[in-house]
Amino acid sequence: MEEALKKLPRTTDPRLLLGHAHADDAGIVALTDEIALVQTVDFFTPVVDEPRDFGRVAAANALSDVFAMGGRAVSALNIVCFPDSLLEPGVLGEILAGGQDKILEAGAVLAGGHSVSDNELKYGLAVTGVVHPERFWHNAGGRSGDVLVLTKPLGTGLVSTALKKGKLKEHEATLIATMAALNAAAAHAARSLDDERPGAIGAVTDITGYGLVGHVSELARASELRVSLSASSLPALDGALEASRKGFHTRGEEPNAVYAGLETAEGIDKHVRSLALDPQTSGGLLLCVRQEDVEALRTRLLDAGTGAWVVGSLSDGPAAVVLGE
Repeated sequence: MEEALKKLPRTTDPRLLLGHAHADDAGIVALTDEIALVQTVDFFTPVVDEPRDFGRVAAANALSDVFAMGGRAVSALNIVCFPDSLLEPGVLGEILAGGQDKILEAGAVLAGGHSVSDNELKYGLAVTGVVHPERFWHNAGGRSGDVLVLTKPLGTGLVSTALKKGKLKEHEATLIATMAALNAAAAHAARSLDDERPGAIGAVTDITGYGLVGHVSELARASELRVSLSASSLPALDGALEASRKGFHTRGEEPNAVYAGLETAEGIDKHVRSLALDPQTSGGLLLCVRQEDVEALRTRLLDAGTGAWVVGSLSDGPAAVVLGE
């Protein structure tokens, strides 16, 4: 994809405040001096068996990009690829109902959508949000000395892979609940701190298909800083490390390591390394926060009912990602 994007002419329209240059989670387009649009789209094949759960997870995943930019979701459009010769219409109805549950929970409206007949089921959303043109978060906002705080545990890919093989069924409910949880509360907590203490929050991203390591590498390149991750501090989703120890792995792990140019210190547990590389579905937010504001952020995140794990830091040096103790 990077190679394909390189061939596109650079957009010079001043209304485009943020495009694809730094692999940010969404585009930002100025509408007025006070309002900018946050625009994103995401859809994928089923990651869980129940149609309504799939709809909820896919919608939460798509909406997350708006929250990662510090925006508020306003409207959403359904995107559907449906094998109508293989599945009953009721299946699609349940998927759409699950998606609408999350759209409404986010405070947005469902404004329509588009569907095509396809041999493979896919579902997601195109989402529009709003943010102040001078107040959005982005990958290039990291600062040396910032601390990295993660709001969801890692390992959705590992647990999903085990479930597909009929293993670790006892962890299925937790997996679905984690993936279907919106990042709205975490974003609101971080925004409230940033409003009270301007500059508390630097760069922000959400953790999805490139895994923690892949997404922090984008942040490192955009901010031109070194990312140090602490293996001993990485939070694991229930069953994730067990899945790795039982030999379950995703196809995305090693490509994510190559994409990020990951440097791994000697002695790091290989299963924890897998956790850091694991492709996430609807993962948490990763927030870069000033050292003096870390505890205030953690308090607000925990009060909002989200996770708040300190997993690393940013420092001067060539852009790189290092997984150490």
